[in-house]
Amino acid sequence: MTLAFSASQALKLSVPQKADLLPDYLNDEERVIGALLDPQQLESLGNGRYRYTVTRLQVFQLQIQPVVELVARRSTNRIDLEAVDCQLEGLGIVDDFQLTLESWLEASDEGLNGEACLAVSVSQPSLLRLIPVKMLEATGRSLLAGILLGIKTRVQQQLLQDFEAWCLAPASR
Repeated sequence: MTLAFSASQALKLSVPQKADLLPDYLNDEERVIGALLDPQQLESLGNGRYRYTVTRLQVFQLQIQPVVELVARRSTNRIDLEAVDCQLEGLGIVDDFQLTLESWLEASDEGLNGEACLAVSVSQPSLLRLIPVKMLEATGRSLLAGILLGIKTRVQQQLLQDFEAWCLAPASR
């Protein structure tokens, strides 16, 4: 049986000072990606590609650790981040695991707007066959929502702090 669950998170972040510099900041792709995600778990593969090792997650009795390959694309005032591959460590042999992530962050006159949509489809691991599907899917949605909330919190704190540091260090531009 295949389990499928998803979550999304929107962002509207006011940047009261120097919002006019946000488009230039978003062009500093590696810096922005490093501020969005934990740089200790992030590896640059070059050409806008990254490998991100998600923090180990506990799902009932299973520990899993997704390793996601991401592609960043920039356009005017905007950066998009998409998962193009994902390996799942910890579930043993899972033939049909799929993870999709589509997210964007855009500079506006007032600050930053963005959205992230995360979805997973996976066969039900044999260790979890006795747990009702609805409970597994609810747990999966909750887990994904928690991941996205963590990223949103990081944007609201770490990305904003990094933007302020970037503004103070003109040499980094």
